Amino acid sequence: MPTLHWLTRETDLKLSGLAPYRLLEAVDEHSHGDPATGNILIQGDNLDALKALLPYYAGAVKCIYIDPPYNTKSAFEHYDDNMEHTKWLSVLYPRLEILRELLTEDGAIWASIDDHEVHYLKVIMDEVFGRGNFLANFVWQKSYGGGAKARWFVGLHEHILCYAKSLDRLPDLWLPPDPEAAKKYYKYKGGCTR
Repeated sequence: MPTLHWLTRETDLKLSGLAPYRLLEAVDEHSHGDPATGNILIQGDNLDALKALLPYYAGAVKCIYIDPPYNTKSAFEHYDDNMEHTKWLSVLYPRLEILRELLTEDGAIWASIDDHEVHYLKVIMDEVFGRGNFLANFVWQKSYGGGAKARWFVGLHEHILCYAKSLDRLPDLWLPPDPEAAKKYYKYKGGCTR
């Protein structure tokens, strides 16, 4: 299986194990709703937060959705989306390892990303979750139309990579067709579908 190598890889691979456990404390003025629901909101570095969740939720999370930085060279208020590529890889890898530990054996992870890093993310996720546990690359259209001001091509789509923790344990993932959607999108003309 191919692996991705970068300057700080060996150190980064150990980072998820080296991150210290943090104690989660409730802050009453930020707490809302019924405490019996078990819902929590964690403010802080996500590596520390994920590590703090492990003792409580290891092997207990059925579905994970992540939206990592796309590394698009844009500035955002809460995170740096303009990382040097090695830094991006070193930030993502240990988090994916902990996320894998949080998943149930029949769980799945969904990762949203654009063209800037999708291929690198795919290789890293192949390594962490196993290439045989790759389910699909869902490509969705994020906008319509061209970029009249664009110098080159305009990206109109993004990706959602999906992996099972254990493909042989994953239940069937399908929905029965919606009869109303079928009427709208599948028309019969001249004896063939269109």
